[in-house]
Amino acid sequence: MVVFSLLIINKAGGLVYSREFHAGLAKLSSNDLLILAGTFHGVHAITRSLVPDAVRPVQPSTSISASTSTSGVNSTSAPAFPVRPSGLEVLESSHFRLTCFQTLTGTKFLLLTEPAQPNVDVVLKKIYELYADYVMKNPFYTVEMPIRCQKFDTGLDAFVRVRG
Repeated sequence: MVVFSLLIINKAGGLVYSREFHAGLAKLSSNDLLILAGTFHGVHAITRSLVPDAVRPVQPSTSISASTSTSGVNSTSAPAFPVRPSGLEVLESSHFRLTCFQTLTGTKFLLLTEPAQPNVDVVLKKIYELYADYVMKNPFYTVEMPIRCQKFDTGLDAFVRVRG
């Protein structure tokens, strides 16, 4: 398993955390990382709005009799739970795979791995768990600000290095 780097972007599109674990991709300057974070945030927002009509949630009807049959069961073809558009989740090339995990609060975790990396979603969930435990529970951390937490860094190192 090779995890090249991790980027965390706040809900406004600002880069709040950047960490390189393995060399293998071109080294980006801090300015390039900020541009990458802002660009990805914009592309993610655009792709989130590109939802085909087939999965777009149906607007609820104002008339109950129009949406139910005589048996009382919903006769429309809309899913029981509306599909929530997620935006760009994976960007893959021959050299790397960029995987995005967006939390309910809008924070995005971008993980750059090798293309053949299995179980990237499990890795991202564990990184999010470390973030919740060490960053969000830190009384000195201000939400949406750059992350400077030694325990988070240590936990990430232990998790990524053991898997690598």
